[in-house]
Amino acid sequence: QFSFQENGWGASLAERLVRKCDVVNRGLSGYNTRWAKLILPRLITGSTSAESTVAVTIFFGANDSALKDLNPKQHVPLEEYAANLKSMIQYLKSVDVTEDRVILITPPPLQESAWEKECLAKGDKLNRRNATTGEYARACVQVARDCGTDVLDLWTLMQKNQDFSSYLSDGLHLSTKGNSFLAAQLWSRLEKKLSALPSLLPYWRDVDHMNPEASLL
Repeated sequence: QFSFQENGWGASLAERLVRKCDVVNRGLSGYNTRWAKLILPRLITGSTSAESTVAVTIFFGANDSALKDLNPKQHVPLEEYAANLKSMIQYLKSVDVTEDRVILITPPPLQESAWEKECLAKGDKLNRRNATTGEYARACVQVARDCGTDVLDLWTLMQKNQDFSSYLSDGLHLSTKGNSFLAAQLWSRLEKKLSALPSLLPYWRDVDHMNPEASLL
């Protein structure tokens, strides 16, 4: 949901793709795969033109991997998380969005000390663990292998920099730097798919001002 905020990764992709295609944000703050699986047919319907859908990203795991005892509302068991991802991929295929156009994104790593401060400020205990998030990230990667989709392993890539805290604003959510990192990683996967897309309507200097109909209709 926050991807279209200022400096968000969705906004960054939309800016790159102006007059090429629309970037549609269907992220929902706080949701997990159990809920997303149920509402996906409402977000991408059978009447959606599959031919005009270049790519769909599925980015879940940070909420599913919340600790069951401390955050039962958002927690989804690991096996169910993987099954839910597969179910969403299968649904997309049923409306003719093929697996080669689906990109799974693993949850980012959790910076526990920073997130613990956020939890304590609300009177809660630390309700996530980075090692647990890593299990969900690995499950996400395995689902991509099983289903033939692309995958962006954010959890692993961000931790190649030992101090990954700068990628996160509060230990859990992406910072400006984290958004920029995700946008760059996604663009490297999307560029080939999108490079051949024509620009929507001609550049203004190329319009015949004496006969605009000839250029625009």
